[in-house]
Order: sequence, then structure tokens, then C-alpha cells
Amino acid sequence: GWGKDFDYDEARHLVAYRYAHELVRGKDVMDAGCGEGFATQTLTETARSVVGVDYHAEAVATASRKWSHPKLSFRVVDLAAAVADDTFDLVLNFQVLEHVTDDAAFVRRLHGWLRPGGTLMLTTPNVVQSFSENPCHLREYHAAELEALLRPVFSEVKLLGVFGNDRVCEFDRNRRRAVERILKLDPLGLRRLLPERLLHVAFARLGQLVRRLAHRHVGETPLCIEDFRIGEGDLAEAVDLVAICRR
Repeated sequence: GWGKDFDYDEARHLVAYRYAHELVRGKDVMDAGCGEGFATQTLTETARSVVGVDYHAEAVATASRKWSHPKLSFRVVDLAAAVADDTFDLVLNFQVLEHVTDDAAFVRRLHGWLRPGGTLMLTTPNVVQSFSENPCHLREYHAAELEALLRPVFSEVKLLGVFGNDRVCEFDRNRRRAVERILKLDPLGLRRLLPERLLHVAFARLGQLVRRLAHRHVGETPLCIEDFRIGEGDLAEAVDLVAICRR
């Protein structure tokens, strides 16, 4: 788990895997950016085979140690550099694109891992709904920008959104207020002058503080996967963008 302060983040991430459970049924699947594999291993319930890949060797070692299933394996792969071969019916790529330097080349590479007629399901934060700076994100996307990135590569692209219920919206409103209060303490933007490592540590600590402040207003019941849905709607209101792309 992500810890009680990060129940919002965990549920928001896991709703994509829940949606994927039907997409992966009977298919050979790659989870591209699997981390420590907690969500990846749940795909074995419906998939024919699942390969979790990540460029962090430590994360892959942890995943291999924690999760054992005849349909499941984990590999160290740098998706931005590895030579793709059309091995999979379905590639999942959740919350990775925003960390990538050359997004167009990366998307072409994901396309290369798919068999003809295969499907990519990709998620990334919706910049319209982002109100806190994340030093780990190189870029976030509007729906139109994401579509423009994917359309030249895939034969079909359908955009959906991750939407929260009233509890999620209230949590986000309070999170936004807390972030704005903290940013007022640094009107000159001196935080951007911090060394990168220190900036990441500070961001993680402040993220925890912001979530604790936001939780005070939504009660003690943790936010969970049922508080989110993936579907059609006004994408300006989606916390994450979801692309379903056909090779």
C-alpha cells in the first residue's frame, strides 16, 4: 500500500487497473512501468500472461520476490531505449508519459511492442486539473495535446477520463487550498533553486502534509477505488486522461 495519507493517490492509480481487467482477458499483456508489481499481479486473474517491466532494477527485484504466479514475470527494461518487438496483445502504460523526455519516440516504441491489431491503454495526469508543481513531471498534457501525440502513431485513439465523485472533488478542493497556502510562503519561487534531490524530498514531505490537511475536511473514511470511475465525460474535469489506442 501507499500509506494512509496517500489513499487518494492509490485509489486513483488502481482504478486504471480495475478498468484494464476486462481489456486484458485472455491476452498476453505487458505492464510498462510496473513499479513493485502490486497492481500488475492482479491482472493474472483475467490475462493469459503478464510481463511487468520497469527500468528500476530494485523495483523489479522487489516485484519478483513478492509476487509469484505461473502467468507472471518481471523484467528490467528501459522503455525509452529498448528495441521493441511485437510480442503483446495489450500494453498498459500508467502514469509514465509525464516523466518521459522524448514523448513522440516513446509512444512509437510502445506501439512497437504490440502485435498487429493490439491495444495500448495509457494514463497520464490532466494538466487542467493539476495545481501543484511536481518536480518529477517533465510535462503534463491537455486532452487535445495527448490526442495529437497519439493519432499519428495509432490507427484508432479513444480518449476517456478518470473522474472522482463528490468526496474526491471535496478532497481536491481542500488539497488545492493547502497547496496555495504553502506556495504563498515562497512568493519568489526560491524552491526552484534547490538541488534536484532536495527538491524531491521536500516535495514528498509537503505532499504528505497537504494530504493530511485535506483529509481533515472529508472525514476519517479513506478514499477508495469506488470513489473513482473511468469513462466518457467533460475531459476538462478529469483528474487523469485515459487513451485506448489500437495499432
